[in-house]
Amino acid sequence: MSRHPSRPAVEALTLTPIAITRSCFRDKFGVPRQPGLTRFAHAELIIQPPFDREDAFRGLETASHLWLTFQFHEAVRAEWRPVVRPPRLGGNKKIGVFASRSPFRPNSLGLSVVRNEGLGRDDDGRLVLRISDHDLIDGTPVLDIKPYLPFADSVPEASLGWADSAPTERLPVVFLAEAEQQLSELPAARYPDLRGLIEDVVSYDPRPSFRRGRDEVRIYGAHLYDLNVRFRFVHDDSQERVEVLTVC
Repeated sequence: MSRHPSRPAVEALTLTPIAITRSCFRDKFGVPRQPGLTRFAHAELIIQPPFDREDAFRGLETASHLWLTFQFHEAVRAEWRPVVRPPRLGGNKKIGVFASRSPFRPNSLGLSVVRNEGLGRDDDGRLVLRISDHDLIDGTPVLDIKPYLPFADSVPEASLGWADSAPTERLPVVFLAEAEQQLSELPAARYPDLRGLIEDVVSYDPRPSFRRGRDEVRIYGAHLYDLNVRFRFVHDDSQERVEVLTVC
């Protein structure tokens, strides 16, 4: 029995973002479905006042990885649904929202482990926390930052029946001549690890489940940084590959 049976339930909470994400992912299409799947994804968390004090991050440089609590700000809905269709199950099977990692959930909150790339200042003098191996789109509000504790947060024997292991099936990626030329002309400092980022994004096949494995002539586009990466899926001798057409 509750020790405070007459205490009213909390009906609403007000959360203030600690940081706003400046990400290589400009929209939802192409973003990896979990952090760590895209090894070359970089972002900066622009720390917001009054949290933009370096002493608030003292000691964080010793953490290789961080927990981020954030809001799926482009998935906020007026009503929530008790069941969802995870892409990992082909988009056909329904499971409970609390048994999933779906962004469409009651409070639109997400949780990700990311690599800590250090605290610094951007060109405007703002305090930023640089991260990589992430799955946050541009503009994502970050609500909390915590160090990842290896001895407490890693559970090697943990299991999840419907998604017990990382996806291993990746399509081969070919950069066509025009894309290769465009890549060679882009400044590496502005677009770090761009080739690897593109390969990771398209090789996991970001298409909706119902379009996978189909013969189609559709050309897709993913917005990475301020670039539009155009690509298509090609079937050849019962095998499928991704051809990157342009990067501009």
